[in-house]
Amino acid sequence: MRSQTRRAALLTFTFVAVMVASASTQNPAPSPDEKSWELVWSDEFSGPNGAPPDPAKWVIETGGGGWGNNELEYYTDRPKNVYQQDGNLVITALQDKYQGADGVARDYTSARLKTQGKFSQTLGRFEARIKIPRGQGIWPAFWMLGADIGDAGWPKCGEIDIMENIGKEPGLVHGTIHGPGYSGEHGIGAPFNLPAGQNFADDFHVFAVEWDLNEIHFYVDDHLYATRTPADLPAGAKWVYDHPFFLLLNVAVGGGWPGNPDTSISFPQAMLVDYVRVYRRSARMKMTRVQK
Repeated sequence: MRSQTRRAALLTFTFVAVMVASASTQNPAPSPDEKSWELVWSDEFSGPNGAPPDPAKWVIETGGGGWGNNELEYYTDRPKNVYQQDGNLVITALQDKYQGADGVARDYTSARLKTQGKFSQTLGRFEARIKIPRGQGIWPAFWMLGADIGDAGWPKCGEIDIMENIGKEPGLVHGTIHGPGYSGEHGIGAPFNLPAGQNFADDFHVFAVEWDLNEIHFYVDDHLYATRTPADLPAGAKWVYDHPFFLLLNVAVGGGWPGNPDTSISFPQAMLVDYVRVYRRSARMKMTRVQK
């Protein structure tokens, strides 16, 4: 068993090392216009290889209770599931039996990170450069939750899904907002499709929202593909995007939306995050918008 574990670890490292190595050949997308935005928070994931995410910036959530979506993974803080490598954050979903301290046993493990209690912001540009994993049952996401979730609960706190993908749709991502009266399957979302034959798992892409007081704009790379305003909400529903939100990154396995893994998918599957950056409107841009 120990030799098998070492072999599995070696295979995992080799697989992810190849993915990370390919990242060095990619050219990062340009940052937002410096005249419009000021960088206020970021993580470039430049720690030593094998190091965990910066604990000053991220909380690693753990547990295997399904997370409200009938998910199959157990989120752990183990280095084999989440670590830094060659300038990237690596979140690796594995097919391995694991039982946590809570007594829950799962056949898959992965990782889930959040900035709750470390960083949150109202309005601005929130972006990440990510190479997502692939395969049936895989569900990577870059998203935000209202920082008042402890008091207001979900969905009253609000949720902004900057990027979600389900593995059976390799060329498609979704941007969605959830709030009271428009949550879960009734969330207000829009898809973005790559040109035919292209898959998001084949390269890095920049996923972003630009969030103003009564507008949320969704981007993939330099493409604006959806805008949400209070006019999009159901009659009587509340626009709850007027307070700080924190960030989350995770790779789920299974659940009601993506469905469960099948024989078509191989493990491990890793999501590589080159950076996460948060901006606010520059003083010059704020003045221009007021004058308009």
